[in-house]
Amino acid sequence: MTRRKLIAGNWKMNCYKEAGVSLALEIARRYKALSTPSFDVFMAPPFTLLDAVVQATKGTGVWIGAQDCAVEEKGAHTGDVSPEMIKDLGCGGVIVGHSERRADHGETDTLVKEKAKAALRAGLGVIICVGETLQEREAGQALAVVGQQLKGSVPEEAEAGKVVIAYEPVWAIGTGKTPTSADVQEMHAFMRQTLTDMLGSETAQKMQLLYGGSVKPNNAAELLSLPDVDGALIGGASLKADDFWAIAETQLQK
Repeated sequence: MTRRKLIAGNWKMNCYKEAGVSLALEIARRYKALSTPSFDVFMAPPFTLLDAVVQATKGTGVWIGAQDCAVEEKGAHTGDVSPEMIKDLGCGGVIVGHSERRADHGETDTLVKEKAKAALRAGLGVIICVGETLQEREAGQALAVVGQQLKGSVPEEAEAGKVVIAYEPVWAIGTGKTPTSADVQEMHAFMRQTLTDMLGSETAQKMQLLYGGSVKPNNAAELLSLPDVDGALIGGASLKADDFWAIAETQLQK
């Protein structure tokens, strides 16, 4: 089955307003210049830039989203941002369950699932992140860990087109290290089979599976050509328009 590629950028806690808007404008300009783009582009700036970036990229076809959301719609939850608020800004999606949220904020699979459900409730698309640590991989537990995360984090009502899964081996994020192509394909095929068991074959075959973890212009073409890899969730390289676009350009002839 042919699945449309998704090139996603997670800016993390980077960029002030002027630089962030400039970065978004440049990527959106290049994307809009394509007559019939064969892939989608998603950018997740920090909360402080969401409104400015949404306004700057209107009408370009670029999808803007947040890096996290709360479970609740509103109320006495100081410091939290609801998915409805994110939707109200004009965003189309949200990332949940990133390994940095899981590690730094103690987020569990159960909480990630509740956040994903809340995002769907608000009408947002959701990118759900999963991935193993180096210790877990070296212990031969990578597939078991990711399988458990999928079962615990993906809502039963997940649908292709509304939910995307991003596999990010924790040990490869920002380190310059990447698994072999064979390892990446093995994990993505395993994820698709797990999703088949959870959601049914039709949904699993249509659902986009992204790879994240030191994706760069020099390895993107190989990674994105793998049968079960449907795009990339890019960290550091998403902060430079030339690097991000060089990754996206690998899909222009697809």
